[in-house]
This record gives sequence, structure tokens and C-alpha cells, in this order.
Amino acid sequence: MDDEAEDHGTAKPVKEKRPQQVYTLVVEVGRKTGDGLPDKATGAALICYASGVDEAEAVRETVAILKEADLAPLEVEGLGTLEERRKAGEEIGAEEVALMQRALEENSVIVAQMTPFYS
Repeated sequence: MDDEAEDHGTAKPVKEKRPQQVYTLVVEVGRKTGDGLPDKATGAALICYASGVDEAEAVRETVAILKEADLAPLEVEGLGTLEERRKAGEEIGAEEVALMQRALEENSVIVAQMTPFYS
């Protein structure tokens, strides 16, 4: 047997897995039957921490989960990752960082705050 035999082209290229990051999102929701918002509210703003390989994935996952929860997402604003927000000069408390870490560990969406709107 030839000691210099090589394996030519049988290995598939390995697709590099992009790391999950947590994005802070502000989601405006409208009214929908069964949404759980206060009776006289016209909608609400939610602060969410969502994991994803990019912001677009985090937004898609957040919208899907909110729809499953009978909420009606109208608009989503991305505020960035923890690192991006800190670079922008934001002070981020330990409680917020802990919620972001939980979203990362659970590969989930965490609704951290809901502020109802009233007309």
C-alpha cells in the first residue's frame, strides 16, 4: 500500500456557525382580542431581549413569539447588542445584563417591560 495516499475532495466544507447575540428591541403593539392589555389601552410598547445570529433573526423570532401570545406587533426598533449600546454611551444595569444573559442561554425572547398606551 502506498504510504503517501491522500484523501482528495471527500470532506465537505464546514460551514462556520455564527455565534448568537442578544439584541435589545422596542416593539410597538396594537390591540387584538385576547392580548391581555389593560381595557382602555390603545396599544403598548415592549422592551424585549432577543437572541439571534443577527438583528433580522432576532426581530423575526420576536414578532413570531408575540403573535403566538395574541399580541399585534406593528413596529420594531432595534437598539443593538449590549456591546453596541455600551459603545454608544448607555449605562446598562446588572438586572438588564442578567436578562440579556438569560435570553442568550435560553436562545429565547424575554419581554422585560410593557408600557401601555392610552389615547
